[in-house]
Amino acid sequence: QVQLVESGGGLVQPGGSLRLSCAVSGSTLSFHAIGWFRQAPGKEREGISCINSSDGSATVVGSVKGRFTISRDKGKNVIYLQMNNVKPEDTAVYYCATDPDYYCSDDGPDATDFTSWGIGTLVTVSP
Repeated sequence: QVQLVESGGGLVQPGGSLRLSCAVSGSTLSFHAIGWFRQAPGKEREGISCINSSDGSATVVGSVKGRFTISRDKGKNVIYLQMNNVKPEDTAVYYCATDPDYYCSDDGPDATDFTSWGIGTLVTVSP
């Protein structure tokens, strides 16, 4: 059973940067990709980025493209989401997730394809 724990959230000013981490433990060989999602109050969960553990190929989609990047430290089993030039609309709870049958493609992650989730970390963008 794989476990995921997000960290790094907090309060950041508009235009600032933040790096989120997703620590993966348990049966690490059982996952192929990690996805990052976010959910703002009153909105549906949105997939924003994913990365394949096999080859490091990655995708960033939507309004965060060009500002956020995803990376991995394979030795530490940690996936990072670097958030730059953040905006108030980036305020949300950020989640990482995985599934052994999922492969990250150019379309970006869809929450319905993932079965294991972390509990999330809150990011608040405010002056």
